[in-house]
Amino acid sequence: MWKIHNKLLIYILWIMEISLFCLLVRLVSSFTSAMLCGRIPGLTPGQRNMCREMPDALIALGEGHQLGAQECQHQFRGHRWNCSEVWQRNVFAHVIPTASREAAYTYAIASAGAAYAVTAACARGNISTCGCDVRHKATPTGGGTPDEPWKWGGCSADVDFGMRYARRFMDARELERDSRTLMNLHNNRAGRTLVKKMLRTDCKCHGVSGSCVMKTCWKSLPPFRLVGDRLMLKYQKAKTVQAVKGKRGLRLVLSRKKHAGTARAQKPVLDWPKRMELIYLEASPNYCERSLQTGSQGTSGRTCQRTGHGPQSCDLLCCGRGHNTQHIRRTTQCRCQFRWCCEVKCDECDESYEEFTCK
Repeated sequence: MWKIHNKLLIYILWIMEISLFCLLVRLVSSFTSAMLCGRIPGLTPGQRNMCREMPDALIALGEGHQLGAQECQHQFRGHRWNCSEVWQRNVFAHVIPTASREAAYTYAIASAGAAYAVTAACARGNISTCGCDVRHKATPTGGGTPDEPWKWGGCSADVDFGMRYARRFMDARELERDSRTLMNLHNNRAGRTLVKKMLRTDCKCHGVSGSCVMKTCWKSLPPFRLVGDRLMLKYQKAKTVQAVKGKRGLRLVLSRKKHAGTARAQKPVLDWPKRMELIYLEASPNYCERSLQTGSQGTSGRTCQRTGHGPQSCDLLCCGRGHNTQHIRRTTQCRCQFRWCCEVKCDECDESYEEFTCK
């Protein structure tokens, strides 16, 4: 009897030791997460709490920020405003003080990048609380038609989780509830929703000798460049809005119009922006001169094209100030040949060209 009690006591102590060890691991992990999240500039209290809860998701958000920043710079590479100084200091803080159409694009592309990167990280298994989309898991019956049978398989992108997390994190910085906040929230939603709408269905054939007796299909993310291109089209068609007060508080409308005709029909008609439109409150500055107030870096020193009529032409990019011409000569390797074995032999060629920069 004493031996049984002894074994039970040892077992209880063993369980207590394991529980204590697990508690210490959680405490160390929590402390490490708190230190990590405390060092990231620009986070709101709500964002810091989310960071402590899911630090692995914040890594994906950082990748999403980089995606959005690179895509923004690519899309505006030849414009007066080229997105070069956005998100340089505080990665997750507010960007662009002026509520312009450029601000609309940056919020949309940042939100799209966040949803995209979190969704991709889930599919790779890099976030512990998410994975593949269970709604598109492999089933015996599958889908398709008798003529073209297929079934769900592989790992479908769980874009709904990515959108939810991106919405919680990106919208957590919008605290003021003024017209600019409503604009940012609208463009945030447009960006992340676009990622879901652009999901594509990829399939793989199965069968003997390359035949396609059955196909396995899954939902996958598109190349992010396609998301940036689509948002650029929305940027070019962005709508101006204004704030109005209603029974439910402040709302944004496209315009105020009045009915023509009788005096009875003088009530303004409110035209609401569509969910997938980019919207802005203020006209864009010309971005010709450097201005901290508008977030403009100016175009002085920017490389331009002397010929042509696009946004990167010297006439448009230099804002009428003219341009400088610099004659550049450099030596490059040319006429390279592979010699057996194993050497590459190149000649040296002199190259001369002209470079034009805005005054």
